[in-house]
Amino acid sequence: MVPVTVALLLNEVMRDRIKRVFQTLVYIPNFLSWVIMAGILMDILATDGIVNEALGAMGFEAVNFLGNPRVFPWTMIVSDVWKGFGFGTVVYLAALTGIDPGLYEAAMVDGAKRWKQTIYITIPLLMPTIILMGVLALGSVLNAGFDQIYNLYSPIVYETGDIIDTYVYRLGLQQAQYSVGAAVGLFKSVISCIMVILSYILADKLAGYRIF
Repeated sequence: MVPVTVALLLNEVMRDRIKRVFQTLVYIPNFLSWVIMAGILMDILATDGIVNEALGAMGFEAVNFLGNPRVFPWTMIVSDVWKGFGFGTVVYLAALTGIDPGLYEAAMVDGAKRWKQTIYITIPLLMPTIILMGVLALGSVLNAGFDQIYNLYSPIVYETGDIIDTYVYRLGLQQAQYSVGAAVGLFKSVISCIMVILSYILADKLAGYRIF
């Protein structure tokens, strides 16, 4: 939803120079590694960081974003969206350029404002791309981001912050439980294979996407 929303908003920007600036700004985090992003987030989300300073100025208590087991998962979700939504935004902006301008002109003649043009023209014509992006992402749903979690979590948030990859890493390499780690890794690989096949079938059925 975030890439689609941002793409629709950027599409409404009439000045190309401003649009390019915002496209660059939202796409830059996609090029940064999680090592760099982790350092940035640790500074921003520290108890004396800019976010907690802003919360304090508004009268709220400081939040331990990276050390509170309840808050940590939400911090990971938001930071992952922040880093990755720029790529999806560029994809949807490219899809928007393929929409026939004559459709909007005809809608304007019929009295449709920008909101109704978005609802009845833009979103329906974007739907094949939305479906395709969604079903292709299904195949990597279990790859929740080892680099992100490994660089940001700590033992205090293992309870809610662990994912399969970090769990296998700790079992196999840190605790030398190779058999259990291999079993968990094999289970993940089997499920991932099933999800990839399912995503390909759904991409073919719903979006007409085929490799061959």
